[in-house]
Amino acid sequence: MDVDRFPIRRLTDHPLDPMPRGEWPATLAPVAQILDAGLEMGPATVLVGENGSGKSTLVEAVAAAYGLSPEGGSTGAMHSTRVSESVLGQHLGLERNLGSTRRGYFLRAETMHGLFTYLEKNPSASRPDMTFHEVSHGESFLDLVVDRFKKKGLWLLDEPESALSFSGCLSLLAILKDRLDDGGSQVILSTHSPLLAALPGATIYEVGEWGLRETAWEDLALVRSWRSFLDAPERFLRHL
Repeated sequence: MDVDRFPIRRLTDHPLDPMPRGEWPATLAPVAQILDAGLEMGPATVLVGENGSGKSTLVEAVAAAYGLSPEGGSTGAMHSTRVSESVLGQHLGLERNLGSTRRGYFLRAETMHGLFTYLEKNPSASRPDMTFHEVSHGESFLDLVVDRFKKKGLWLLDEPESALSFSGCLSLLAILKDRLDDGGSQVILSTHSPLLAALPGATIYEVGEWGLRETAWEDLALVRSWRSFLDAPERFLRHL
């Protein structure tokens, strides 16, 4: 794997426009950790944590700092419905690897319907016939990944499991693994799915009030909880 040529090697506070520490989202522990100490990036990074922990805020900010549409799409996408993203993307510094690609794409679960509408009105030259609203959400999602995640690039995904079945998640893992194996690509993924968290070769960070801590897949609270539930669902259900 050509690990020296993936796009981003480190996240930092912006050297010319630092984030005020008393303002949200700098008050979130994982954001503060990156702004204060930086974060070394590898070819694949997975962020796992509860809702509100800051993982989606981080992925969104990386997308914005890289020049991708915060609501999803590529560097050329002009899709925007309602501006709701944080200002972190304006204050996040990206240290890039020299000679790496500038290509990238951002997919986020909560804005997929609007992105599909935008893409149907602005079809790609490679697939002008793509229709996203005429098939299931999961089928549209995987068709888009196959069509856009080609060659080398920065591939950002925020909770993609919301669109996908078990087999769909496996298909997405296979696509991402192929891109990483080809070299020169980078994946940053936030997820609640233990299946997607098992992306081969990824560095996994558990995100929470402690900030970011590197964690082995089998030690994730997410994995332990799912194992306990699947072993004995009645133990959980009787407390509902």
